[in-house]
Order: sequence, then C-alpha cells, then structure tokens
Amino acid sequence: MLKRIAFVALIGLFVTTYAFANVTGEVKKTVDEVVKILSDKEMKKSKVRRRQALRQTIGGIFDYTEISKRSLGKYWKQRTPAEQKQFVDLFAALLERTYANKIESYNNEKIIYLSEKVEGNYAEVKSKVISASHDEFTLDYKLINENGKWMVYDVVVEGISLVSNYRGQFSRIISEHGYGELLTKLQGKSEDMKVQQ
Repeated sequence: MLKRIAFVALIGLFVTTYAFANVTGEVKKTVDEVVKILSDKEMKKSKVRRRQALRQTIGGIFDYTEISKRSLGKYWKQRTPAEQKQFVDLFAALLERTYANKIESYNNEKIIYLSEKVEGNYAEVKSKVISASHDEFTLDYKLINENGKWMVYDVVVEGISLVSNYRGQFSRIISEHGYGELLTKLQGKSEDMKVQQ
C-alpha cells in the first residue's frame, strides 16, 4: 500500500513538473517565434508577409473563441451560433491587428518568465518585460488546456486583464445602444485598421 501511495505521488510530481515545463514552454515557444519574425531582415521588407507570419504564430496559441465568449460575458449565450461565429471572427481580427501593432514596436526587450501555476485544465504563466531603458512591466498569460494543448484565453498587463477590459466596454455599449451597435463598432475598427496597414 505504501509503495502504491509513493508511486502515485511520484506520478503526480512528474505530471506537475511536465505540465509546468509544457505550459511555460508553449508560451515561450510562441514568444520566441514572434521575436524571430520581428528580427528577420527579409520579413522587414514585406509588412504583409510579416503580418501573416505573426497572425499564424499568434493564432496557434490564442483561443479566440474562449476570449470572445469571456469578453462578451452574459451576452454570449443570447447570440445564435451564427452570431457567435461572426463575433469571434470580427473580434479575432481586431485582436490580431492590435497585438501585431503593439509587438511590431518590439526593440530587444528582455522577457523573464517568473512562475507558473497549474490547476486542472487552467494555468497562469507570469512574466515581466524589461526594456532597454530598464523599464519593467508585468505580462501574465492565462491558459486553458484544450485536448492536450494549452491555449491563451486572457492576457494581463500590469494587473489589467484584456478580457475584463473588453467585457466592460462591450457590456456598456450593448446596454446603452444594443448588440447591433457593438457589431458596427467592431466592423468599423476592423476597416480602420485595414486602411492603416
């Protein structure tokens, strides 16, 4: 019996250790790939090609459906499956462009991975970014395990959650002007960002 308990504890330790390496590893792999794309001299010659590479890399770890569902909050269930898909497509496009715009200003910042917490199918990877001028800010990733793959469903910068921030904005627009107005605003932002590219 004692051997069995020791074996189970050992397996639990192995799984926890593996999960730790796996989750942080997934985030680090994506961040490293993004930095590689931004540093690539050939990619710098074509903004379109670089944006496509960034979208593909970011899309591989960001769960846009989960981010959309959490950002829309209580209004998500009120939407039909077709409306949900339309919202995810619009919001994902907005997030991709916003994220791409921000990371294209990358200037050899140092990224340090501080810690990781795994609880069942949820995990959080804490990191900090240090600029060339030694300014620091925290950047934390919240992830969910979907069929064995860790996917980001929220990003927290200096304690401010991307999902909570958007949920507050979306809730205000819907309660004051209706869901149609939110769609119009998302479509407008999407068109504005296309023009800026």
